[in-house]
Amino acid sequence: MCGIAGILESSLAREDLVAQLTGAQAALRHRGPDDEGIYLSPDGRTGLAHTRLAILDLSPAGHQPMRDASGRYVITFNGEIYNFQTLRAELAAEGETFQSQSDTEVILKMYQRHGPSCVREFEGMFAFAIWDEQERTAFLARDPLGIKPLFYHERDGVLCFASEIRALLKFRQVLPRVSAPAVCDYLLFGSVQEPETMVEEVHSLPAGHYLIWKDGRFRTRPYWDVKFSSEPFTPPQAAAAVREVLLDSVQRHFVSDVPVSIFLSGGIDSTLVLALATRVRDARLRTFCISVDDPAFNEGDVAARTAAHFRTEHHDLRLDAPTGRHLLQEFLARSGQPSIDGFNTFCVSKLAHDHGAKVVLSGLGGDELFGGYPSFDRVPKLVGANRWLGLGGSLKEFGGRCVERFSRGPQYRRLGSYLAGLPSAAGAYWCVRGIFTPHEARVLAAKYAGADGWREGAIHFGVPAQPTPRDEVSYLELTRYMRNQLLRDSDKMSMAWGLELRVPYVDRKVVETVARIPAALRLAPGKRILLEAVPEIPDWVANRPKRGFLFPYEHWMTEEWHDVFRQIESESPLPLQNWYRRWSIFALENFLKKLGIS
Repeated sequence: MCGIAGILESSLAREDLVAQLTGAQAALRHRGPDDEGIYLSPDGRTGLAHTRLAILDLSPAGHQPMRDASGRYVITFNGEIYNFQTLRAELAAEGETFQSQSDTEVILKMYQRHGPSCVREFEGMFAFAIWDEQERTAFLARDPLGIKPLFYHERDGVLCFASEIRALLKFRQVLPRVSAPAVCDYLLFGSVQEPETMVEEVHSLPAGHYLIWKDGRFRTRPYWDVKFSSEPFTPPQAAAAVREVLLDSVQRHFVSDVPVSIFLSGGIDSTLVLALATRVRDARLRTFCISVDDPAFNEGDVAARTAAHFRTEHHDLRLDAPTGRHLLQEFLARSGQPSIDGFNTFCVSKLAHDHGAKVVLSGLGGDELFGGYPSFDRVPKLVGANRWLGLGGSLKEFGGRCVERFSRGPQYRRLGSYLAGLPSAAGAYWCVRGIFTPHEARVLAAKYAGADGWREGAIHFGVPAQPTPRDEVSYLELTRYMRNQLLRDSDKMSMAWGLELRVPYVDRKVVETVARIPAALRLAPGKRILLEAVPEIPDWVANRPKRGFLFPYEHWMTEEWHDVFRQIESESPLPLQNWYRRWSIFALENFLKKLGIS
């Protein structure tokens, strides 16, 4: 895993261009502490920067930015291509020769031969930019599911890009101005929804898209999206297909020249990854877990029992309120865009880093694919209820507004707001997943962005047609919550410690295979299909009630951390009431202050 940045066709003096690239590179050094490099085009108008975390080909031959033998093409790449050996063999059979053992060189040669369509051949996680010195064009691409980030800014024909917004702000043409619509998005959902970002004129290249830049103009194009179908699987066939594709994915995610470890909780998803990992690896594995004193949130005891069962070298960090508070300021200093999540990943990543790990596997993505959230039941029921109430005519809107205005609980105010509007799956999803109501978000956006950030479609956005309502929820969980919050936070918080986090469930081949299985089988209660596919999962995990990987924030914020959050409570123009609303404002204020955005 690495950090990448670049600027295309600037009019800066050569020394100034180098200085800005060096600044961006320094802001990305935590992502790649092992090596770094800068490329300047012969005319001094284009530059690429790179910081390297060496995972494949640890030799200097893997240095980036990497040029092809002719000097025409230059690449800066962040990620891993798990099928690079297969692609390399195919290229070699066609006469290509290689100077390194890295996947970076394979990407470069695939682009030379196949152009933009090369991205459809890559299995892995990636964000990269390739500069063609002869044609003076650039090709930027991001992996299908959005595991690796890539942000860009364009003005007056000059394009800047980077792995993180903080690095992008090192280019002086990128002005630190807050985006009011993005603030509204964040307050509605707890994360900014791509392609928007918190900074005006800075965009996230959407997952499954590429960007082509030429002559001061660019265009983006999609090349992949999640598509569910409903093919005729029997239950045994479905379980066999899931086992085969997950086993293959876990095996591919072990492609590395350094040891690979596993984040282990008390849940099915990470336990499955560990169970399959023991099938493909002979060496003793290392596992990492965070435990807490509160039994309602603690997963440490179950994880320790599972680790003993699979004979791993297990490491557990017991996190109490004082320890968490000690880590809180460092977490905030290393955070990217604000989010109501990420602290748990930050803590367990620090644990892995402190024990010398460089690559870890995570069970992230299992809930979105196999129905692990309450939203899979609640969203279809809310849509049905809204449609039924709509039969009463205009009384529905009036009743919904009354519920929104007079209810004390945030969840009931969101419910009233939803019932007053359209019976859309997107709206119901926001009702379940949301943080603030549209009215509340507008009030807060006015305070923090100085403007009303509301825009039509912020909640009732379009959702591609899917076979069943529960497939719609799976699509939403994959493309909204997972992509814009879990993956973004996991990348930022693991890379804060120079740690590469890999997600075997979040894999194009896995999603394409699983998406063919009818929802009745794929989303059966209790993740039954996973338990049938991997019977090695122990009973104490399989029969355990579902829990999220959370800390006892409510208790900490009202007790040991109260002084940290007291000012936020007192200065809020709205009642915050629960931990995730307090945290959302806490994270937003920290982001704006840290980056000096006004």
